[in-house]
Amino acid sequence: SLLDEAQGADCLMVKPAGAYLDIVRELRERTELPIGAYQVSGEYAMIKFAALAGAIDEEKVVLESLGSIKRAGADLIFSYFALDLAEKKILR
Repeated sequence: SLLDEAQGADCLMVKPAGAYLDIVRELRERTELPIGAYQVSGEYAMIKFAALAGAIDEEKVVLESLGSIKRAGADLIFSYFALDLAEKKILR
């Protein structure tokens, strides 16, 4: 990503977000560019299937998952949960 910055990128992207939170944090410490993090479909599916099985509280896990991406230093988060969040199906 730092090579992308050197080549004139306006924003840096990290994916999958959950597996690379350490990379998001390291980039945050090294650049002033906005950092985007993409919560990929596999991360979404994992949470959905676990919630359907009754193994987790979907709302709490989604909020913690997205919160951890933000805490790592992401400025933008791309997630399949965006519509649920926007329609307040998850956030109260």
